[in-house]
Amino acid sequence: MFTESNKPIRNNKMAQINFDRRFLESTRGRIILLLRRNDLTVNGLAAELDLTDNAVRAHLLSLERDGLISQKGMIKGVRKPHYIYGLSDYARELFPRPYGLLFNRLLSSLRGVLSPSAFMERIRDIGFGIGKENKRSVDTNMNQRVDRAIAAIESLGGSATAVIENGQTIISSNSCPFAEAVKEHPEVCKVTESMLSEILETDVVESCDRSSSPKCCFQARTA
Repeated sequence: MFTESNKPIRNNKMAQINFDRRFLESTRGRIILLLRRNDLTVNGLAAELDLTDNAVRAHLLSLERDGLISQKGMIKGVRKPHYIYGLSDYARELFPRPYGLLFNRLLSSLRGVLSPSAFMERIRDIGFGIGKENKRSVDTNMNQRVDRAIAAIESLGGSATAVIENGQTIISSNSCPFAEAVKEHPEVCKVTESMLSEILETDVVESCDRSSSPKCCFQARTA
């Protein structure tokens, strides 16, 4: 029987899970990748995967037992509420963030020797530098630059999506590439903000969620 639980179920298989290419190409892996971008309901996952709701529930049950997903809330439905699923913290840790600890230490070191204004300037310089490395002269329109910006976030370890609302492009990622550093150094969000500004060639403002499960959100005026 499929049970609903807000707490991931952990078992001895957890340490053996590896997000390799073979796994990520499977249905369970595709669910993991979808939930890495956005929290979704069973219906939402079924539509993305072209599966029945019951087939999705079976995969969710397996993923929940492995501690990879958990319920994040619910929304009202016509007959009953729909549960929203997202990745567990454990699952997010399985995606590579190879330089998180080193980056955190470097930021602490810089903060110790620089004034607050100089520290922030250095943070922005890092972002602009990454942006310049990712820019391409062939990206002549905003859609191409947005695609390039999303790819840049993903190269850092995030998983971004973009939507256009009221003349603004909102780029978000449920997986913060700097999660290990952002709690101690919230200014690190300015790295991505500056990077996106450089790639998109427009002003970008961050409004990130720096809670226990950091999420990225950046707004760029594109119209």
